[in-house]
Amino acid sequence: MFAKQLTVFIENRSGRLSEVLHVLKENNVNILSLSLADTTEFGLLRLIVDNAALGKEKLSENGFSSLLSDVSIIKIAHEVGSLQSLLKIIDNNGVNIEYMYGLSIESDEAYVVLKASDIAKVDEILTANGVHTISCEELANI
Repeated sequence: MFAKQLTVFIENRSGRLSEVLHVLKENNVNILSLSLADTTEFGLLRLIVDNAALGKEKLSENGFSSLLSDVSIIKIAHEVGSLQSLLKIIDNNGVNIEYMYGLSIESDEAYVVLKASDIAKVDEILTANGVHTISCEELANI
């Protein structure tokens, strides 16, 4: 199962992140998780939201460059070594992990967002190994 991630390219200057978040708030797009990485010129704001298509549309209307990507939101045991075990399965199948970040929610389970070079293959690998993935809608209801 895939989830849609919204990535927003923002100038690396004071107040720009707040402007992005304001657009989402004004259009009732709820942020479920985010990751922000920067360079000297710009930032990459990666978001899991409850309505990625609406978020992209409204951000575009307000002059922000963004894109939607397929990612996996993966449920793993919240215990030592579980992430490494999952990554070993993916690695053993020859798929490159481009980036990932964790989710912070109230649960006995841990969740990570993972972007890979072949997301369809990752989905097959995870399913074959009994690893549970969730949608943005399911995440919003946890």
